[in-house]
Amino acid sequence: MSEESTGGAPAPEADENRRQVLYWRLLARLFDPEEQASLESASLAVVEDIGLPSALLDPGASVDSVVQRHPELAAEFDGLMTPEPDEDGTRDRAAEVRRAALASKVLLNVFASGSGAVTAEQLARWQSDAGWLERALGCRPGELRGGRGGGVQRTGGGGGVSPTGTGGGGRTPDLGRLIPEIGPELGSIEAGLVKRMRLREVLADPALASRLTPSMSLIEQLLRDKDNLSGVALANAKALIRRYVDEVSQVLRSQVEKATVGDIDRSVPPKRVFRNLDLDRTIWKNLTNWSPEEERLYVDRLYYRHTSRKTTPQRLIVVVDQSGSMVDSMVNCTILASIFAGLPKVDVHLIAYDTQALDLTPWSHDPFETLLRTKLGGGTDGTVAMALAQPKIAEPRNTVVVWISDFYEWRTDELFDSMAAIHRSGAKFIPVGSVTSGGRGSVNPWFRERFKDLGTPVISGHIKKLVHELKTFLT
Repeated sequence: MSEESTGGAPAPEADENRRQVLYWRLLARLFDPEEQASLESASLAVVEDIGLPSALLDPGASVDSVVQRHPELAAEFDGLMTPEPDEDGTRDRAAEVRRAALASKVLLNVFASGSGAVTAEQLARWQSDAGWLERALGCRPGELRGGRGGGVQRTGGGGGVSPTGTGGGGRTPDLGRLIPEIGPELGSIEAGLVKRMRLREVLADPALASRLTPSMSLIEQLLRDKDNLSGVALANAKALIRRYVDEVSQVLRSQVEKATVGDIDRSVPPKRVFRNLDLDRTIWKNLTNWSPEEERLYVDRLYYRHTSRKTTPQRLIVVVDQSGSMVDSMVNCTILASIFAGLPKVDVHLIAYDTQALDLTPWSHDPFETLLRTKLGGGTDGTVAMALAQPKIAEPRNTVVVWISDFYEWRTDELFDSMAAIHRSGAKFIPVGSVTSGGRGSVNPWFRERFKDLGTPVISGHIKKLVHELKTFLT
């Protein structure tokens, strides 16, 4: 084909045509599950011609099953999509066709996740195929989805090769440039599969549950269904929630840097210990005692640095709407409250509400325990939370009230009047729209306009905005 020409112009090379056929079939199957007969037959001819098994074109066959029948292909999947450039700078077009066939298999299995109900077996197969994709990108299975390596080793006869294999042993590719945001996309697909299946079936299998990637959608399902779980399933659910809480806490804690609190209090004598010794000032003040003959400085007084600071205990009252639309905010803000609870001189109180209010202050230092005590869903009645919050404002000037909600309330006028009263009392009132890690926000326009007129505009969107406001007031 490459040696023929039409109308005097050289035809494309045969290998280039083959590669294009494979990628056109991939695109066609990704956007339409129905087979395109011409593309299927052409792709089959290409695969057989280059000596690869026809099972690569079977969308029902997992990469695991293909590799178990053809173990020699396992090594080809490692770093498949991050090949080393040829030393002489030339392109091996035959090798590109072979890589296209293998890459099409793993990409189709991962990104064509179908629709409808999903069984535990199908989820396990998708997780295995995703592991092979991560190997193809030069990473360890599970590394892109949840920042963790390793996986569940499989056992069985026939000398099969597990996707945990030896992947990720090569150079680390710049995946941010190669395929932007592929990690979150894989996590999103996995969360969608979990949402389409019976979650309790997965949680009852420790091996399968350990391979789930914690995500906000998964945590939402676990929090909604936790009262119906028991035994192994409940233990696995708690482990997944704990993993997610720890991951988010690590990110938020880096944003809440401890700053110095208050000015130096010089009315308090400095503590006379070596670490507080002000050596420069001591030398300067004793220079009159310098002996030129002996070349020695006699010190008759030591000077120490003042380290005591003027601090006023601050009270942080966080009120969070736990209705079904506020799951993301509930998780983020309970974690944030626990971080501020660890700061000196900050007294944190946490209240969650829907149509009833729950004082979670005793567990505010532990977001995991806090989330286990929440009950998602229901309507929204902020007046019940206000009844718990108002008595906690003992010293308005040293109190900040953070109210996190989308403000779609039943008794709007009554609640807004109470919030305005808190603001007029001298306490700092911070209304916050539904805050998320991704920056999405939603707020009732009626409340938004009135908060703006009150001089306390709603903070909405990324949680970093709330972190900044709290640090400004509390430190």
